[in-house]
Amino acid sequence: MIIEQLIFIVIAFATFVYMFFKMIKNNDTTYVTILVLEAIGIALNFVEVLFSVKLNLVFLILKYVLAILLPIIIIILEKRNIRLFEYIGINRAKILILFGNTKKAKQILLEILEKNADNYKAHLYLAKIYEREGGMRRAIDEYVHAIDLNKQDYESYYIVADLLNQLNKKDEAMQMLSNLLNKKPDNLEASELLGKILIEKEMYKEAVNVYQEALKFSPLNYDINYNLGMAYTMLNDFQNAKICYEKAANINSLAYNSKYSLAEIALIYKDLEEAEKRFQEVLEDEELSADAYYELSKIYLIKGDKDTAIRYANTAIDVDSKKIVQKIKKDPIFIPILAKISIPFNLENKEIENKKLTKIEIKSKEHLEKTVEITRNLSYQDIDLLKIKAHEKEKQIEEQIKEEKEEKERHN
Repeated sequence: MIIEQLIFIVIAFATFVYMFFKMIKNNDTTYVTILVLEAIGIALNFVEVLFSVKLNLVFLILKYVLAILLPIIIIILEKRNIRLFEYIGINRAKILILFGNTKKAKQILLEILEKNADNYKAHLYLAKIYEREGGMRRAIDEYVHAIDLNKQDYESYYIVADLLNQLNKKDEAMQMLSNLLNKKPDNLEASELLGKILIEKEMYKEAVNVYQEALKFSPLNYDINYNLGMAYTMLNDFQNAKICYEKAANINSLAYNSKYSLAEIALIYKDLEEAEKRFQEVLEDEELSADAYYELSKIYLIKGDKDTAIRYANTAIDVDSKKIVQKIKKDPIFIPILAKISIPFNLENKEIENKKLTKIEIKSKEHLEKTVEITRNLSYQDIDLLKIKAHEKEKQIEEQIKEEKEEKERHN
């Protein structure tokens, strides 16, 4: 019993002194908690010795755990470079972030980094706090520190690129995304964002290359197919754009943007029936329905059905008067029916602002619509001319056959 007490006291005081000097050396107050727990274990031993009290099994186990086992475990972990206090601090910060107490969480993380600037998790969670608070530049700095410590943190790569893009640092964002895709080419988020930035910078061929590479890993991804369609649209490669939009529409039956683009491409190729079918499908979409009614009105004017054209034009105005009235007044195709279109006096109250379409989508949509106008003004005249020439040629052939027949009859 005496030997056991002697061994206990020697080991307990040795670990206590070690922890105390560790706290002084590192200027780390987190050791205070361990010292207090050790002191409780040592106090239980003194109670047992001074009052000759035999501790029950629970207190006996508690004495050894607090005074000897716990500090020894901490010493072993530290020797193996496992920082238990930092681990506890990180988890405390995570819980505080979860409950919205970012101020206290930030304080804990900064204290950890002050003692160990190479703590990956501390940099990562501090970055998330700065990002949540709107401090994007500070967030970027912390994410970069995290990436330097963990090269496999591909999520932080993407977040940094996204934040740089938000700060309008397009070139830096593109470089970050390119680096990420070199390391992880199947990262679809990175491919999508890089493609969008390239389209914004009017680097359409480069965007096509990025999206085509992404399709190797996810051929049935709606966003990639749709964005690739927009890139082809801006390159005036409407055949490939059509293929991409059709894939996107098949993947997502509610992809009205794809259907609208397909309708416009059908108009470019003079396929009025296909265009009408697609525009009819788009009428279900609140944002695009006004444009769809407007385009249907033009289709029926081309077909010569003025009554239906008037009905569709008026419906388009009812949906979005300000936008549609301006378009009708600018397009000479409506001159024959302009007097029968109901144009309201107050155009301000019925305007519908774009809520879903991105700048890229609007740009692609407007490009298609302008192309339709160009091809309409040129091609329909060409088609009419070809019809006249074909009719004249047909008459010439008929006359030639008739003359040859008459010549043969004369010879007979």
